[in-house]
Amino acid sequence: MKFLWTPSSHFNLANLFTFVNITAGLMATYFITQNNFTLAIVLAWIGGAFDIFDGKIARKYKLSNEFGVQLDSFADFLSFVLVPVFLIFQASYAPALHGLWLAFAAVISIYYVISGLRRLIHFNLNADAGEVEKYFTGVPTPLGAILLWLVYLLNAYELLPAIGVMFLMFAIGWSLNSTIKVKHP
Repeated sequence: MKFLWTPSSHFNLANLFTFVNITAGLMATYFITQNNFTLAIVLAWIGGAFDIFDGKIARKYKLSNEFGVQLDSFADFLSFVLVPVFLIFQASYAPALHGLWLAFAAVISIYYVISGLRRLIHFNLNADAGEVEKYFTGVPTPLGAILLWLVYLLNAYELLPAIGVMFLMFAIGWSLNSTIKVKHP
């Protein structure tokens, strides 16, 4: 079991937590296709919890490496970009919008996905394994996902129409690559 504590191991403890995040994101995607939005959201939040712990474990036990940085970004892309966008598209846009409005919602969804991917790639290019900055520049993808979950809830409780969801998704997507400073927890 030495591999769990070896920084160069692809299967060290921190990376195993990241693999659980990826698994939760994949399962959430499946349940969205089955219109089981509650279970999908629970799985996404489980993935988020494992995302918090993978970084803490990597730093505490000095398990950070380039593979882990890339793996974590892939997990973030799946769990914090694709899953919430797919959920909103399936649960909020598809039932309420048709024709050009649905096409416009698709364009905004793609914009958000590209914004999230750009943010993660930019972060990876500028991050050193094991280093933590005091502030993020731009909204981190996990916070973007939390904001999208709130937008989804507003729509699910009929407090925000699908057109409002599109506007907020665009704004949150923009904030991912903005100059907004967000304190690192």
